Amino acid sequence: MIRKLAGLLAPLLLPVLVAGTASPATAAVAPHWEVAAMRLPEAQKIAQGDGVTVAVLDSGVMARHPALNGRVTTGPDFIGGGARPGMAYWGEHGTAMASDVLTVAPRARILSVRVIYDYGDPAREAAKALKKDAQSRKAAHALAKGIRYAVDKGAKVVSMSLGTDEWAILSGYEQDTAAAVNYAVAKGVVILASSGNGGSTDVTDTDANNSVSYPAAYPGVIGVAASGPDGGRAEFSQVHSYTVIAAPGVDIYSAKNTGGYQLVGGTSPACANAAGVVALMLSRNPALSPGQVRDILTRTAMHPAGGWNVLVGYGQVNAAAAIVAAGAAGKSALHAVPYKGEKYFGHGPADSPITHAPIDSGYLIIGGVGVGVGLLFLLGAFLLLRRPRVRKM
Repeated sequence: MIRKLAGLLAPLLLPVLVAGTASPATAAVAPHWEVAAMRLPEAQKIAQGDGVTVAVLDSGVMARHPALNGRVTTGPDFIGGGARPGMAYWGEHGTAMASDVLTVAPRARILSVRVIYDYGDPAREAAKALKKDAQSRKAAHALAKGIRYAVDKGAKVVSMSLGTDEWAILSGYEQDTAAAVNYAVAKGVVILASSGNGGSTDVTDTDANNSVSYPAAYPGVIGVAASGPDGGRAEFSQVHSYTVIAAPGVDIYSAKNTGGYQLVGGTSPACANAAGVVALMLSRNPALSPGQVRDILTRTAMHPAGGWNVLVGYGQVNAAAAIVAAGAAGKSALHAVPYKGEKYFGHGPADSPITHAPIDSGYLIIGGVGVGVGLLFLLGAFLLLRRPRVRKM
């Protein structure tokens, strides 16, 4: 109940909540600060992502970039729109996200599935104009199709550095995407999404709406906020109760689709970094269920005061601690048990076996007599009122 209330009040209390806790996105930070912040050197001594495929659902990935080291498999382009590899607006965002995953888990495999447009793509502008053509309808279902494809191709982690506010094709809660998320979790796949970049308190910032962002807000998805070098919320990171953890998201050294590298910021690289940590965990213990992964991430994170808040969830991920905990975890004891009893309606065998004492028949008789007497009085009064009056001459 407290978290639900916090989620509802977050947009109203945002200026108060973030005072003294935001990490400015423009502050100078040390190169590769995220490596030490997540304790990657220690973690990578234990696991490096071997045997784990991370699906990067994004704008495409330039697989030949040196940072990706031949570790990318390119899947379908579910969104289309005319962009092709080699264009400036193909794979700009996705290439950066894939490289961030591999910085954390260098021996993981990347499955690239194109489900969104890059910012400069003319098709994105057309989608923002809400054109109801065949391409727009195709784009609206790209994410759901991408999730199912990734699961069917053996991905153990799905990383979605995207959200409602930033990508024109996403309109909010979508039934087919919610069903695809359920499908992934039911298949034992861990699914993460960025919490959104609309959390700024600057009134001149047009993106500062702090609205609910999907897919991060779907049940079963691990919503990832962006943290700065001090471990606190980056100033742009959205504030909502669906945020589970935080990961470094300020000035992250990432690959460019045109070659070379650049510094990127947002909850997008934060999601990719967290997805890399999950790949390390599953490399250490492939038997972990999505629920166990979530539990370990939240239990081992660098908790804020009080253990949890709407700013960074359970806090910034701690890769070293998460991998140690993953190695010590046994097989999940939770599993669905089919009901083999008789058919039933309502809540079935979960109904409470409470019985009620019989009603004393004496009270029924007394009550019935009282009702009858009352009705006789009402009838008499009605007849008196209806009796014709004698006119005086």
